[in-house]
Amino acid sequence: MKQISKRARVLTGGAALVALGAGAFGAVSANAATPAAAPAGVVKADAKNKNTTTSTHLTIDAATKAARAALDAAEKENQRVSVAVVDRNGNTIVTLRGDGAGPQSYESAEKKAYTAVSWNAPTTELAKRLEQAPNLKDIPGTLFLGGGAPVTAKNAPIAGVGVAGAPSGDLDQKFAQAGVDALAK
Repeated sequence: MKQISKRARVLTGGAALVALGAGAFGAVSANAATPAAAPAGVVKADAKNKNTTTSTHLTIDAATKAARAALDAAEKENQRVSVAVVDRNGNTIVTLRGDGAGPQSYESAEKKAYTAVSWNAPTTELAKRLEQAPNLKDIPGTLFLGGGAPVTAKNAPIAGVGVAGAPSGDLDQKFAQAGVDALAK
């Protein structure tokens, strides 16, 4: 029997490993391309089955327009405020901190916007509800002070505009509403 050189054995072994690897890769690729049957109990989610929903969201341009309008309204009255616009889920879309706005105003504006969209009501109205249900103020992330206004589409809340930093909640509320009203223009 003829003896194979060490070099030939290494090359032959390497070629065999490459072939084996290519075969395994092909088998895995073929399995990945073949759709597997859905496990028992899994429901197909689509509009035909009526088990999904579509929601409306503000674009970044619309959120910026609302925030800018609220900040402009405050600046016209020489008020130093922060403005936040959040989506239906309370995620911040845009915030603007006006020149000279206090450090607490940024977070307060976000909380007011979140509170307004969560209850689909201006926060000045929600603050009045605290008399009947004082525990509302204990809900994390909320702030029951004037300055939050909901944005709606088809009578459903889709966003909230929050303003904080003016000397009164009524002024903050006025500026937040100016932001909401700018979206109708």
